[in-house]
Amino acid sequence: MKLLEDRILRDGKLGEGNVLKVDSFVNHQIDVPFLSELGREFYRLFKDEGITKILTIEASGIGIACLTAAHFGVPVVFAKKTHTNNIFADVYTSSVYSYTHQKTYEIVVSKQFLSPEDRVLIIDDFLAKGSALLALLSLLRDAGAQVAGAGIVIEKDYQDGGKLVRDMGIRVESLARIESMTAEEGIRFCR
Repeated sequence: MKLLEDRILRDGKLGEGNVLKVDSFVNHQIDVPFLSELGREFYRLFKDEGITKILTIEASGIGIACLTAAHFGVPVVFAKKTHTNNIFADVYTSSVYSYTHQKTYEIVVSKQFLSPEDRVLIIDDFLAKGSALLALLSLLRDAGAQVAGAGIVIEKDYQDGGKLVRDMGIRVESLARIESMTAEEGIRFCR
């Protein structure tokens, strides 16, 4: 999606260790009209899939998931990384390793929000090694829900997460696919 690629080139920052920071418009400060356009694109891609729910993981996927859900007219469910008092014992759980935080989280979703009647679209901001996406797929499998696919804002194509999930037969649509990124050469998108 050229709109997103242009914005990444303009406002994205390459941090230490070739970490792409898009926190000025995607996942810290949220440019709501811009993310709504991304949500509209996810709607265009998945509108015929009978989506009943959007699933994401806290925290950085929530913004784009909500703006996407507004186009579908469906609720957002997000997997929590901490078990809180307002979540009762009846939950689906999975483990996800965060490369950003260098730790493993036990994620939870209340069983009342996912069921075999649901056809779910997963939405997230990044796809790299696939850890978060695989954990969300595990929750959906445990719930017996149907997976319509995954909508990803930015995929690091040079890492194996996208291939891994696509090889499982899951439809993955990424709005920007990065072929490579280095401080010396900048960001190159897949063509």
